[in-house]
This record gives sequence, structure tokens and C-alpha cells, in this order.
Amino acid sequence: MINFVEELRWRGMIHDIMPGTEEFLLKEKSSAYVGFDPTADSLHIGHLVGVMMLKHFQNAGHTPIVLVGGATGMIGDPSGKSEERNLLSEETLHHNQECLKKQFEKFLDFNSIAPNRAVMVNNYDWMKEYSFLGFIRDIGKHLTVNYMMAKDSVKKRLDSETGQGMSFTEFSYQLVQGTDYLFLYTNHGCRLQMGGSDQWGNIVTGTELIRRKTGGEAFAMTCPLITKSDGQKFGKTESGNVWLDPAKTTPYQFYQFWLNVADDDAGKFIRIFTMLSQSEIDDLIKAQIAEPHLRILQKRLAEEVTVMAHSREDYEAAVEASQILFGKGTTEQLRRMDESTFLSVFEGVPMFDISSDIIAAGATVSDLCAVHTTIAESKGELRRLIQGGGVSLNKARVDNADMAVTADQLLNQRYLLVQKGKKSYFLIRVI
Repeated sequence: MINFVEELRWRGMIHDIMPGTEEFLLKEKSSAYVGFDPTADSLHIGHLVGVMMLKHFQNAGHTPIVLVGGATGMIGDPSGKSEERNLLSEETLHHNQECLKKQFEKFLDFNSIAPNRAVMVNNYDWMKEYSFLGFIRDIGKHLTVNYMMAKDSVKKRLDSETGQGMSFTEFSYQLVQGTDYLFLYTNHGCRLQMGGSDQWGNIVTGTELIRRKTGGEAFAMTCPLITKSDGQKFGKTESGNVWLDPAKTTPYQFYQFWLNVADDDAGKFIRIFTMLSQSEIDDLIKAQIAEPHLRILQKRLAEEVTVMAHSREDYEAAVEASQILFGKGTTEQLRRMDESTFLSVFEGVPMFDISSDIIAAGATVSDLCAVHTTIAESKGELRRLIQGGGVSLNKARVDNADMAVTADQLLNQRYLLVQKGKKSYFLIRVI
């Protein structure tokens, strides 16, 4: 058997671990779970550490359990939060769960006949059976208020200078999460719960509940909360979360996020977010040190994660799109690009809207660039640029300012890409 704990240790993915966990997992195959609250209909890259822990767990021969918190998602985990979040309806939570399942299937094997195929559960399925009186009798009596008050997630909120305090709903969250662990321990033979380091208090509440209620032994392990070398929170950009749903974050944007990580972060991230072996990563790091300008680590990291989260085809399309932006590429490559990727690549490029009647009337390149838009200050300036080979339309060099532009040339039936000089791009959108 692969030593799962040792695998995560060299990758820098262990923050806290309960004594005896490594020895237990080397002794027998087991199940472990990570919980994900379905507060959105997509995972974002902040979830990927937990997903990768489960992936390594399955790779080591054990059974990963994905717990979708249909019940806990109705409450809201106070860990690391400064205020209570909005509660979601049962219908919204169910929709989100179905969307998340498709994304988990990219990373974990749910469908094979392997004995350790992944399992997905929803804690609403067992929590909905509890009455309030039944819950406080069967669960609440096993843990003291003193024990629950000692948790960091509780103390920080109670000691907060804002004075907002904590609702009973949130205070009870650790009991609900502990009940999840107890249920999975009893019904799925689950002996390990994993999560981020901010979850340690909730996780050990579960191990304590199992011990007090059944006399059994269960284990806990957390990974560090990932931060970037500049101290900023990992996974956030100026435009918000980096999602796994291609409708929210295009594969091109996803690929670019990983491609642009800082050199100081690339070595850490490639250990955490890929399945590459220690020797492969060591070789890549040596190559990066020898030729840092080639960004070998970032390119391999971006490839591995994009292929895993999306597909090989999406990765290749993202690479092709990157080449177009940085001076290479052809008209045919532009034509193959879907609209969302096209707009992602040229995000922030000046855009001009013109009527389709102008194209239908046989407008020339000169008309489009110097009359209907301000791409060129005048027709004379445009002619001089064209004579010097400095203008292209859809990546094809323009030789004649009086060339008519037709509807057939529109990209995605509505765009023209004008390039002036080496780096100045402009979009014309036909409406």
C-alpha cells in the first residue's frame, strides 16, 4: 500500500494530524471524507486542496467519501467567518449538489467496479430524520458547552470587537458536523475526516462524539490554508473566484491563472495541485532554476491542472489562444475559438460597436478603422500603417486600405479583430 500520510507530508499538505493516523492507514484500508457545503453550483480552486486529498487517498487504495452538506449548507459554518451567511433553500442546494457531482467526477473514480470507488453522500439525507428534541437528546448530551465554547471558531466570534456574537444556529454547527462523522463511521466504516486547518475544531468534535457515543476510535487530519507568497488569499483574483465551471471561468482564464503564478509559489503549488511524482517535480524545479525565464514550472502546473479540471482539448485550445494574444496564431485559429474564450483572450481590449448595415453596405478597412471607429486618427494615417505592414485584420495582414470587409469575415458571426503594430489590438463588434 502507498503510505498516504507520507505522500501528503512531502507535498506540504499536512497541518494537523491526530496521533496514530498514519499507523492505522498502513495497517488496513479505510474510508475518509471531506465535506463541501453546496453554497454555489460550482467548485472553485479554493476547494481543490480537499479534492486533491481525496484523490491521493483513493490513489493509495482507500475509499474517498465526498460529503455534500445539504443540511450544514442550510446553517453556515462559522469557521473563519466574521458574520453569518445567507441560508439557501432546499431546491437551490439540490441543484448545486448535482452540479458539483459532475465536477468531482473529473478527479475521483465514482463509476468503476473497483472496491475503493468514491462515494458521494448528502448529510441532509440523515439530518432530516432528526427532530429537535431527538437531536439534543441523542447528540447534544454527549458534549458539554464548555467543550464547544473552547473551539477557536467560537471563541474568535465571541471575542470579536464587532460585538455581533454568534447565533445558536451557528454554535450548533460543530454538533451537526460531528453527527456527520458519527453517521459515516457507523454506516460507511469511515475512520478519518479531513479538511482545512480551520476545520480542526469541528473535526475533533466528531472524533470525540464517536468516542463518547460508541467507544470507537476515529482520526482527524487537516491541510494548511493555502496562501500566496505575497500574503494574499489563494484562489482570488481581481474579478473574484476562479471557478471550475467553464461558464463562470473559461478554460483559458483558468489556464492563465496557473500560468501566471509567482515563481515563489509555483514549486509549492505543483506539489499540492498535481499528481506528479516527487522525482518529476524535483527535475522540473532544477530545470526552472537553470532557466527561470522559460517558466517551466508554471507551464507544467497549468497543463496538469487544466487537463484534470477540464480536458486535454481545453488545455490545447487555451495554449493556442495564448499564442494568438502574444503575436503568433492564424486566422484559422481565431475562427476555431468559441465566443467566451475569444472574449476572455481579448478582455480589456478597446471595443467599438457598429451596425451590421455598415458591413452590408460594403464598408472598407479604411472606413471601419478611421470613420466608424477611432482605431486610426485618419484614413491617411491608416494608409501609411498599411504600407509599412503594420495592420492586420483577424490575424491576416492588410495590403489594401480599400479592401471591402464582408460578413463572411466576422468571427463568431459578430467580431472583427484589428491589430495595429505589434501589440495594439482593437475589437469591432457588429450589432
